[in-house]
Amino acid sequence: MNSSKYLACATVALTVLFGSGVQADQKNIRIATEGTYPPFSYLENGQLAGFDVDIANALCERIQAKCEIVSQGWDGMIPGLISGKYDAIVASMAITEERKQKIDFTNKYYATPARFIAEKNSGITDTSVEGMSGKVIGVQGSTTQGSYLEDFYKNSEVKIYKTVDDAAMDLANGRLDAVFSDSAILYPWLQTRIGSCCDFIGQEVRDEKYFGVGKGIGVRKEDQALRDQLNTAVSALVADGTYQRINQKYFPFAIY
Repeated sequence: MNSSKYLACATVALTVLFGSGVQADQKNIRIATEGTYPPFSYLENGQLAGFDVDIANALCERIQAKCEIVSQGWDGMIPGLISGKYDAIVASMAITEERKQKIDFTNKYYATPARFIAEKNSGITDTSVEGMSGKVIGVQGSTTQGSYLEDFYKNSEVKIYKTVDDAAMDLANGRLDAVFSDSAILYPWLQTRIGSCCDFIGQEVRDEKYFGVGKGIGVRKEDQALRDQLNTAVSALVADGTYQRINQKYFPFAIY
């Protein structure tokens, strides 16, 4: 066999055996999470921990991949994926039409509504656009919750923070009237000594245009095989009870 034919056959064989793209080598996958979003991702004894981290590790075990989980600031999360800094995002990212123009997503791996919190003696019960007129509301920047407030709550003063924790601390210190975020993010903070000052107010906020159908795992548009593997793995975690065990570790209610 001449060299050109040999190389052609070898290429076909390797493609059949391993596939193509990042998902081809399932032995090494880099996954990004935020690391400042408890209980979903945070640092514990210098190591990344939390619901998203546990889910990522369980998915990697399911697809028999060697994964490295890295911390990435929220604002650079999607640009880092597109540039190849990592191969997937497991960071409580809402599946929205705007984001789907840049990257692809798996099916949801959890879905929780957005909520407002305020001091227990605030007297705020109406969290509609009219009810929050004139109020100062804190929100994390570059989030769907931030976009929602900026588009609808134009008669409120919206203050942007780097993290939800930063906004919550200003609420506890009396610098804000309310904070708006994902309910599953806010719930653990409300259970802390500092967070005991405050509680949920008003109604759940669900809007697929802004918050999507839930939180998904982000992948590059060209990595469809990896997306499909992760979809299958999520379903398997739910079916065998692994997902429920991770859920119960962090929340007293189901979030899938």
